[in-house]
Amino acid sequence: MKVSARNLIPGKVKGITMGPVNAEVIIEVAPGIEVVSVITAHSVKSMGLRVGSEVKAMIKASNVMLVTD
Repeated sequence: MKVSARNLIPGKVKGITMGPVNAEVIIEVAPGIEVVSVITAHSVKSMGLRVGSEVKAMIKASNVMLVTD
């Protein structure tokens, strides 16, 4: 698969919490660093996602805000 997004972060699925419609997928991208994605339960099943699956988090955002105290 080819995509134009430059924001592809490789990682491994650390956990999946299935709901009736959506699922929360936790991806460990570095030791102690996680990215969480909410996708459809159908997508989890059709992609064959399991704990330990290697994936890439593709992030598309028009804004990234930074905050300091």
